[in-house]
Amino acid sequence: MSNLAQMTEAQNEPTDSELNFEPVTRSHILHCSYNYWHPRYRSSAIKSLIINLPPSFINYLCTDGIILSNDSFPVITSIYDTDISIFTKDDHGEEPDSSPSVAFHELHEKIKKSIAELGGLVAPKLNWSAPKDATWISMKKNSMECATPDDIYLLLKSSDFVAFDLQHVFDGTVEDKSISKEDIKYVLVLRKWFHINTSFEFRCFVRKRKLIAISQRDVNHFEFLSSLKNKIRDTIVDFFGKILKDTFPDPNFVFDVYLPEPFERVRLMDINAWAPRTDPLLFSWHELLSLPSKESSQIASDLDANRLLFQRCSSQENQSPFIDNILELPEIRLVKKTGQQAYNLASSQYSAHKVPYEVVQAGLMGKSGIDDFATQWEQILRGEAEMQSGFSSDEGDID
Repeated sequence: MSNLAQMTEAQNEPTDSELNFEPVTRSHILHCSYNYWHPRYRSSAIKSLIINLPPSFINYLCTDGIILSNDSFPVITSIYDTDISIFTKDDHGEEPDSSPSVAFHELHEKIKKSIAELGGLVAPKLNWSAPKDATWISMKKNSMECATPDDIYLLLKSSDFVAFDLQHVFDGTVEDKSISKEDIKYVLVLRKWFHINTSFEFRCFVRKRKLIAISQRDVNHFEFLSSLKNKIRDTIVDFFGKILKDTFPDPNFVFDVYLPEPFERVRLMDINAWAPRTDPLLFSWHELLSLPSKESSQIASDLDANRLLFQRCSSQENQSPFIDNILELPEIRLVKKTGQQAYNLASSQYSAHKVPYEVVQAGLMGKSGIDDFATQWEQILRGEAEMQSGFSSDEGDID
């Protein structure tokens, strides 16, 4: 049993030979693409604009080095004389032909207009993944907040998550001759930026169209969540039953939600594959695959009676798991304050992805390489900060 499972009092896990995922199809992966599910659940999602990406831009994202336009950054030719470079202008003060504003002028302008349409600040992602692992490199430290196309390019080019989407999205899937990587229509998703209280983000696991588990997404402990546990679960269960249960094409999937206060409404943030590639967070896949998952026809039909019983029990601080089982309620797990679980989650999220190739190469050059990299990067950030010094950030709403 894993440390996390031990500290959350999970049931005994099956052996490795019993860990049996149903074959992950390529169609299932495509159903989890933002441009597939967002039109279906638009009213429950964050306001977004979806931009089709040409193959040439995908190639740009996959190539080494970071080439930006001159819209946001000061003049810089290269970080140092190696293969690692961040360019905005050539030696003659002109933008290189490979600059996004030149090579993808139409796309570049469309992104600028979309940012303005969404209020001036956006959070980017591709079909499946957001560049959350690359926020260390953005001007807004530890944030995906973007005000310019260059902000977006920088995050996308620096993200391992995005690279996986582009190069390995069908890894581990069963062969389907009717669907190939060439059939993927890559898109850039721009979501209206607003400040999220990450303590109210949750990952939900659906098996055979039954919501079986809910996990806190933030790796930190929040004392106040304990008293809200039943309210959060009830709200998510309602949302799942009304919106997703019978409408998503696959019976097994994972979805992420955000519950803004006062927790009366659920925002659908993402839909993920029921596959080992998806992080089970406070659960393990051993547990999720062995939890009961009766067919929907077997679930008690008297929902109102169940809900009444649930409401009567929800006032109890330590509701019994036995009552949860009677009510067919999903188990919800929150990060504990102490113990091995808290220790395991103490490191920075996405820390394994926060040192890119360029920084590693700078380190190999010794102190001078690191100093040069740091100096040049500080110049870039300082220049963008000056460009945006008069910009007023509006949180906006999430409607």
